[in-house]
Parts: sequence; C-alpha cells; structure tokens
Amino acid sequence: MDNINWKGILESLLFAAGDEGLSLKQVCSVLELSEDEANDTLQDLKKDYEENEDRGIYMTELAGTFQLVTKKCHADYLKKLVESPSVSSLSQAALETLAIIAYKQPITRVEIEQIRGVKTERPIHTLTSKGLVKEVGRAEGTGRAYLFGTTKEFLDYFGLNSIDELPPLPENIQEDYAEDEADLFFEKFQETIHSDE
Repeated sequence: MDNINWKGILESLLFAAGDEGLSLKQVCSVLELSEDEANDTLQDLKKDYEENEDRGIYMTELAGTFQLVTKKCHADYLKKLVESPSVSSLSQAALETLAIIAYKQPITRVEIEQIRGVKTERPIHTLTSKGLVKEVGRAEGTGRAYLFGTTKEFLDYFGLNSIDELPPLPENIQEDYAEDEADLFFEKFQETIHSDE
C-alpha cells in the first residue's frame, strides 16, 4: 500500500455510512484494496480508537458490518443533547416559516405572513431561539422592519454546505403570495429536507 492515508479515508467512509456501517466487501470495493489490505486498515483504525482514551468514538463490528459508535461513558451527555430543545423537531408552522425565509431571504415578518396567510411571531421566535434564523438588517421605508435570514446553524441542521444547495423552486412560485402556492412552497422544501432520509 502506498502513501495514501487509508485510515483517514476509511474513517470518513464509516462516518458517512452512519448506522448502516460498511462490510469488508464494501470497504474493498470503494478503496480498491484486497481483503487483507482492507482488513489491516480496519484493524489499524480500530486500534487507534482503542489506544486513545481521549476519543469519544470507537469502531465496532456488528453483524458483519463495521461502524463508528459513541462510547457508553458519554451516554449522559448524549442524552442531554437529544433532549435539548435546540435539536427537537420543528412544528409544521416553524418549518413553513423556515422554508419561506430560506428561499426568500432577506425577508420581513409581514412578507412571511403574506405568504403563509397567518401570523408568524411565534414560529419566528422559535426559529430564532433555536439559532436557525436571525435578524440580518432593516428594510427600507416606513418603520424599517427587521429582515430575517438563515444562519450557519440552519445549514448544519439540514446538512447543507450553503443556501445554494437548496433546489430551485418551481417557476410558478415566485412573487405570487397565493395560499395554494405557499402550500407548494412548503411541500417542495419538505421534500428537499427529507429526500436523503
């Protein structure tokens, strides 16, 4: 085997595979290594995790697949994360509002309400408290209303690298604020977010 960082590549693959894990055959196929070479790399990576007590994860083999798992000694902290309000699921109202902000930002609360057809104070407050949206400036004109936009946390929450990764909306959803178009707007956003699940 040459100077390629096989362990680093393997770690990335295992992380990306998540709960599904990877079989030895898959590792061989993706890395284009023999079974012996792939197995040696797997064992080397496993040894690295076992020897470094500072690591929060380790590699395990379950039902013929290798996967990264968290250490049981950190279970209490993981439980707090799962129960944290910041990562709890969003209501439909919050998701609708978030979809509108994501595609139309920067946008005022009044403009969001025109699209949704209902008040949005509570969903905006929820999204702001979760760090998914923030005030990004003030609109021109009377009253100088706050403009809202998405945050880095929004990108992390939905696994995006940038807003540019949101798929284009159908052409009929542009500046018309009809209620049926708002529904299409939200459906498209939901499909996007859940398409990789």
